[in-house]
Amino acid sequence: MSSDDISVVLSDGRPPVDTLAVGVSEYGLAGLTAVDYLADQESMREIGHLRTPGPPFITPFENGTPRHHTRLYTDEAASFAVLVGERFVPPAQAGSLAEAIATAGRELDVSNITMLTGVPIAHGPDDHAPFYIATPAYQEAYLDDTDIRPMGNGFLEGLSAELVTRGIDESLPTGVFTTPTHPQAPDAAAAIRLLTALKETHAIQIDTGPLEAFAANIEAHYQALAERMDAADTDSLPDDRMYM
Repeated sequence: MSSDDISVVLSDGRPPVDTLAVGVSEYGLAGLTAVDYLADQESMREIGHLRTPGPPFITPFENGTPRHHTRLYTDEAASFAVLVGERFVPPAQAGSLAEAIATAGRELDVSNITMLTGVPIAHGPDDHAPFYIATPAYQEAYLDDTDIRPMGNGFLEGLSAELVTRGIDESLPTGVFTTPTHPQAPDAAAAIRLLTALKETHAIQIDTGPLEAFAANIEAHYQALAERMDAADTDSLPDDRMYM
């Protein structure tokens, strides 16, 4: 089956699932890190992929073994699936990719689509929290009994905008969990906040312990780098003895 120039390829014998969580390559890689972490769990199995021809085309690989850049995984027992998109989504293809994801959702008989993504906004420590933008049906089904705050006024764009618009038009509960993201990628701390929101709203058991350890290592690395840069800047200052 196809959506414009994007094909959805699913394996036979796939079970229906309740939730489809989506994460792609965006600023800070928070959403991608979150869904990739989920896909790496032992309970998940790959059930298909999306083919998106045209530039920029990539084929990622690990230890010499290639893989499709946009893949679907499912956890049958927990009744949820994830879409891991390692390829940057060109704005011109956001609409056709959203339609392909919606097609995959229909094939899997999902009851909601949830996108996880970071947002590059100025923020303080109090804003290190997940926020939502969601259709009314999604809010009623998954958010009314939670403490997750709505994002204030603004605009969605790209894939998240296309998915939410389809959710409005097709009455499919569709939500976006977002959180302020730092430019240092991957922002694993932001990914943890997104996974926490998904766990709280969809009763999905997620052990974020290993990801928390990874986030701590990344933070320590960037802190050490900043300290070295500050030290180098100090050492490069001229030795001014005018007032000695």
